[in-house]
Amino acid sequence: MELEIASKQNKKSKYLSSTIEKTKTGICGFDEITFGGLPKNRPTLIVGGIGTGKTFMSMHFLLNGVNLFEENGVFMTFEEKTTELVSNFSNFNVDIDELVKNKKLYFEHLHIAQYEMHESGKYNIDGLFVRIEHAMNTINAKRIVLDSLDTLFTNLDINMLRNEFKKLFFWLKEKNITAVITAEQGDIYLTRLGLEENVADCVIELTNRVINQISTRRLRIMKYRGSFHANNEYPFIIDNEGMNVFPIATNLIEYNISNQRVSSGIKNLDAMLDNKGFFVGSSVLISGSAGTGKTSLAAFFAKSNCENNKKCLFCAFEESSKQIIRNMKSIGIDLEKYVTSNNLIFYYARPTLQNLELHFMRIKALIEIEKPDVIILDPVTNLMTEGPNSDVRGMLTRFIDYLKTQKISVMFTAAITLKSVTINPSDEGISSMVDTWMMVEDIVTDNKRNRIMYILKSRGMPHSKEVKAFEISNEGIDIYELDKIENHTMLENRNITTVLNGNIT
Repeated sequence: MELEIASKQNKKSKYLSSTIEKTKTGICGFDEITFGGLPKNRPTLIVGGIGTGKTFMSMHFLLNGVNLFEENGVFMTFEEKTTELVSNFSNFNVDIDELVKNKKLYFEHLHIAQYEMHESGKYNIDGLFVRIEHAMNTINAKRIVLDSLDTLFTNLDINMLRNEFKKLFFWLKEKNITAVITAEQGDIYLTRLGLEENVADCVIELTNRVINQISTRRLRIMKYRGSFHANNEYPFIIDNEGMNVFPIATNLIEYNISNQRVSSGIKNLDAMLDNKGFFVGSSVLISGSAGTGKTSLAAFFAKSNCENNKKCLFCAFEESSKQIIRNMKSIGIDLEKYVTSNNLIFYYARPTLQNLELHFMRIKALIEIEKPDVIILDPVTNLMTEGPNSDVRGMLTRFIDYLKTQKISVMFTAAITLKSVTINPSDEGISSMVDTWMMVEDIVTDNKRNRIMYILKSRGMPHSKEVKAFEISNEGIDIYELDKIENHTMLENRNITTVLNGNIT
């Protein structure tokens, strides 16, 4: 049986492996979805509308070639002047002028105004070959970018251009150089000329969409000759660190699991979880309406890990970090000292600042820098302002899978309304994905609100099925038996659970 499984895995890896050599771009996430990078010594076309990031991606490809892989590069622009181009990338934390001086990079601007172009009889672009070859030989380039090449040939005969473009692409292959060509998106064809996509070995489409007044850049690999590649659309961001592609999903990973436990930070809650707490690397969801104590439970979880010299990343989407620190002091938790010791890192952002995918990209970047043991997202429901629940669920599923590969424990809090509770106790649509799911609610006793909690599920461990009462005071959280609250009655219009003798039925 083991030999049979190994044989199948070998066949699968052989299928996924590429039959062509690849050049790493060094762009975070991109080499993962292409299983190695761009086709080596072959032309790649990057197509997109205005402001989608074509020039930036191309420049990032060249700069990474110099800085990471010791491959010199040529940037030939047919639209922007070289001085403008260098100025635009001055915030890239790279001294481009120094790279040009040391003959690591070569810039050339080739522009012919439309009024200077006259089509007469047959023509060719052999002169362009001479300019490109001179630039390549000057610095012994291994990479080249031809930015906005299509602007050079606007309004010329398409049939003649088709042959000239084929000659250019084949010539670049013969020169054993990895080439990137950028082009504007067309109205009828993929590009304005409708030529480049047919002869390029790899075609990448960049788009920039606005949904609910939030802009998101996305990348899709439309074609990749001779290589398996991911087919989905992938969000990406551009900042002064470069381009970062978020690989939503690649091939399935059979990640390792842990039998170790991590405390909830509350002794009586651990007692409800087999007296040990949550599994390391598992996912926990705390659902409840406003004011039921979700953030307080999450804060105790953070405190417990910080006290054990673990690192916690607290992602707040409702309150600022300073407000959380102040509020938690009222229940006996001093989070500020853990921030000072760098055991606690806050990520605070308004949900409307960017969409769910981009938030997770920022968090993923923080994870790679800080290497946390625990992550808290409070509340995750505040991020769900875009798209149907199926999209949100898919994004969260992929994020949870990523955290499991890193053996990072994650705690979500989810704010739900009393109206949604009567229909479905989890309108955030992620309860089936998590390993442990807890509900916190209110009950009324003689015109007094009291909090209750119970565990709906906890995979892989025996857990309490009792409904417990809990109280939040300046000394912390105290969990106790429900029967200590006399004359309790459930809130009106509740029909999803029935409390009977302290058990959920």
